[in-house]
Amino acid sequence: MAKGIGAVGTQFLTFGSADEPFVTAGGEALPSVTLAYETYGTLNEKGDNAILLFHALSGSQHAAGTNTSVPGIEPRWTEEMHEGWWDSFIGAGRALDTSKYFIICANYLGGCYGSTGPASLNPATGKPYGADFPRITVHDIVRSQLPLLEALGVGKLHAVLGASLGGMLALDFAVHYPDLVANVIPIATGLRAHGLQQMHNLEQIIAITRDPDFKGGDYYGTSGPVHGLALARMISHKTFFWADVIEERARVDIVQPEMDIPWYRLSSSLESYMIYQGQKFVKRFDANSYLRIIDAWQQFDLHADAEERGVSSVFANCQDQRYLVFTIDSDCCFYPDYQTEICAELKRANVPHMRLTVHSEKGHDSFLLEPKLYTPHLAYALSH
Repeated sequence: MAKGIGAVGTQFLTFGSADEPFVTAGGEALPSVTLAYETYGTLNEKGDNAILLFHALSGSQHAAGTNTSVPGIEPRWTEEMHEGWWDSFIGAGRALDTSKYFIICANYLGGCYGSTGPASLNPATGKPYGADFPRITVHDIVRSQLPLLEALGVGKLHAVLGASLGGMLALDFAVHYPDLVANVIPIATGLRAHGLQQMHNLEQIIAITRDPDFKGGDYYGTSGPVHGLALARMISHKTFFWADVIEERARVDIVQPEMDIPWYRLSSSLESYMIYQGQKFVKRFDANSYLRIIDAWQQFDLHADAEERGVSSVFANCQDQRYLVFTIDSDCCFYPDYQTEICAELKRANVPHMRLTVHSEKGHDSFLLEPKLYTPHLAYALSH
C-alpha cells in the first residue's frame, strides 16, 4: 500500500573555500557554497539506487512529506511550503518508491530556501550579496550538486528527473555526465529557451527591475520590489494552466485581494484571482533569486552547448542511457513541439527513448496535480 513520507527536515552541505572557490561559467568566484537539501529513502550499499530530482523555477528542496520550518529563511517558508511539492509522487509504493530508491532534492544555487543565493551573506562584506551575486547558468546549478552526490556516497545515479525548468537541469546533467546516470526522465521541458518563453521571461525581468523599490538589487532590509515581483508571477502564472482552467479556478476560489489600481476597479473574479496569485508569491520568494534563475533559463541552449563541446549532437555520448520524455498536450509553457525536438535529437543520436503524452485539461502544472497520470509510467521506467 502506498505510504507518504511524514515529517522531514532540511539538511545543509557547505563546500568550497577561499583557496578552492566555486567558479561560475562567467568566471566569478563564490568562496563557499551551501546547498539546502532533503533525502527520502535509503541509499543501498552499492550507492546506485539514488534518484536526483530537480525542482521547477520557484520550487524548493522540500519535495515530499511535511516540513514546517527551515532555519534562517523565515518568514519566506510560508504555510504553502509546508507540504512537499511532489508529495503524492514520493513514498513507499508511490511513483518514486522509497522502499527501492534514495531520492535527493536540493534547492538551487542562487535560490532562496537555504542554498547560497543573493539573499545570503557575502563573507567579504557581512551583508547580503544582493546585486553582487554572480550570474549563473543551468550548468552552474547542475555542477554545484556534484559535491552533494559525493558527500552522500552516491556512485552512479539510477535516474535524474525533473519537470519544467527542472527538466532542463535533468537534461543538462545527462549530457554532461553521461557515465553518472542510467535513466533520464524529462517532463514538460525543452532543449533550449524558446522564443515565446524568452519573451515571457523578459516581461518578468522588466516588471521586477523597473519597480522603484528594486533599488538595483540591493533592497534587503526594505519591503523590496513587491509590486514588480507580483506582476512577474502574474505573467508566468497564465502559462501554468490552460486558460479555461484558470477561469474555473477563479470562479471557485473567489478572493478579494487588497490592491489599489488607479483609474481602474477590478471587475471579475479572474482579475482578483490573478492579483492574489502574485501577492501570495511575494511572501515566499526573493526577487533577486527569481531574476538569477530566470536568467539561467534564458541562457539555456543545449544545441549551442554541444557545438561548444565539439560533439556531433546534443546526446552524442548518451547511448548507454534510457529516456522517458513526457509531454502534456495542453501545455502552453513548454509546448509539445519542444519535446518533439528532444526526441528528434535522441533519435539522431541513437539513444533509447520513449515518449508519452499526458492528456490533461490542467496545462503545464499537470505534473504537479495529477499523479495518477504519471505514476504507472514513472514506476515502469524506473524499474529498468
